[in-house]
Amino acid sequence: MEEKTGELFLFTVTPEQDGVRVDKCIANAYDRVSRSYISKIIADGGVTINSEVVKKPKTAVHEDDEVSFILPPAEAPEIKPENIPLSILYEDQDVIVVNKPKGMVVHPAPGHYSGTLVNAILYHCSDLSGINGVLRPGIVHRIDRDTTGSLIICKNDNAHRSLAAQLKDHSITRRYRAIVNGRISEDGIVDAPIGRNPKDRKKMSVVQQGGKRAVTHYHVLEQFQNHTYVECELETGRTHQIRVHMAKIGHPIVGDDVYSSGKSPWHTEGQTLHAMTLGFTQPTTGEYVEVNAPLPEYFEKILNGLRGKG
Repeated sequence: MEEKTGELFLFTVTPEQDGVRVDKCIANAYDRVSRSYISKIIADGGVTINSEVVKKPKTAVHEDDEVSFILPPAEAPEIKPENIPLSILYEDQDVIVVNKPKGMVVHPAPGHYSGTLVNAILYHCSDLSGINGVLRPGIVHRIDRDTTGSLIICKNDNAHRSLAAQLKDHSITRRYRAIVNGRISEDGIVDAPIGRNPKDRKKMSVVQQGGKRAVTHYHVLEQFQNHTYVECELETGRTHQIRVHMAKIGHPIVGDDVYSSGKSPWHTEGQTLHAMTLGFTQPTTGEYVEVNAPLPEYFEKILNGLRGKG
């Protein structure tokens, strides 16, 4: 069901959800609603089980219960420009390509309206595409918070429409670098559909029913005793695609705390994944542009350690 603010949402508890806390059950069913926000809705009397108002977030639901809640109308926040340093790899009249650092969220979201890439971009360039609304001006694609590297921002609606079309027909070049656990002996392709994990709606997984086609090409760059340095090229662009696919074949990305244990000898903060190469057709001139983001320092340090150089 598509979420619409200010409207009633109703669902029936499945056997798998029997005995689960009502706040967790709703959060799993509607992944963009946090449990803390659901607690506030409960405090305001906005959640019912079988037409009875829920008073506590820890109240358990049971199979076949009818759960309803009202998502209050969203207040459009003011997204302010912030003087945050940017590493700009390419810029013209239509687009900006930046090298996003680790730990930076791409765009504001409820409860997180500052310190994002959008805040930084608005300081650098106040005129951005408005197609994705006030929270995501100029944003046509995203990379995860702890993934570094190339990200394109659109300055106007024409550029946004052009880049969105290129993403849809898979004509944009996107090559990533990753350090994965275990030794991979040869290049390969993972062709496995990705969708929401049925047991945890905040995670993605390979799912045969309802999943969208996802294809990742991986190329072995260097082999080490217990790790492999690989290049992954996206044929499609699903949420967490490389992370899910590499974990699926038994070689999760080093430091990934969602699709593996997250533990690594280097105490990394999140996955060791870098969006190195981004190639696209310039919206106005029609020329092909390819941009490369240098590996971050922490990534180079790990590679040098694996090579015995540090």
